[in-house]
Amino acid sequence: MTTVLVTGPIGGGKSTVCRLLELAGYPVYDCDSRCKALYDSVPGLKGQIEKELGIPFAELGRIFSDASLREKLEVLVYPLLIKDIEEWKAGLDSGAAFIESAIALEKPAFRHLWDKVLMVTAPLQQRLARNPRTAERNALQSYDGTLIDYTICNDSDLMSLHTKVDKFLETL
Repeated sequence: MTTVLVTGPIGGGKSTVCRLLELAGYPVYDCDSRCKALYDSVPGLKGQIEKELGIPFAELGRIFSDASLREKLEVLVYPLLIKDIEEWKAGLDSGAAFIESAIALEKPAFRHLWDKVLMVTAPLQQRLARNPRTAERNALQSYDGTLIDYTICNDSDLMSLHTKVDKFLETL
C-alpha cells in the first residue's frame, strides 16, 4: 500500500482534496480530528495536558501563539497520534491511503508513516479569503520543498481541483 501525506498551508485546500479522495474510495486519516478524538478517548490526557502546560484545557488554542506550550503539547500527544496512525494503517486493505496534516512533514517523528508527499497550496490572497485564521497561523507553517513529491495548486474552482486530483491519482 502506498501512503501519501497530504499537507500544505492553512486555507490551501487540503481538506477539500481529502474529501475528493474519500469520494474516490480511498481511506483518509485526518490528523486534526483524530487528535481531538484522542483528547476525549485517552483517559487522563486532558488532565495531563493541563498539568504539563500549566493552562486550562479550554485555553489550548494558546499553543498557536506560544512555541513553548506547543512543544510541550507535542511531546504528550505526538506519540499517541503516531500509534493511532500506525493502527489505522494496519487495518486497511487498500492500494493507497492518505494522511492529512498541515504540520507532520516538518516533524521527523512522523516521517516513517508515509511513502509520498502531496502539497496542496493556493496563492496567499485566496487562502486569506478561505480561512480567517490564515494570517495568524501562516508563520507557523513551513515546508521543505525537497520532501515534496507532488504539488496541487488549488487556485481555481472545484471542478478544476477535481481534475487536478484525478491527474495526481493517475501518477500513483
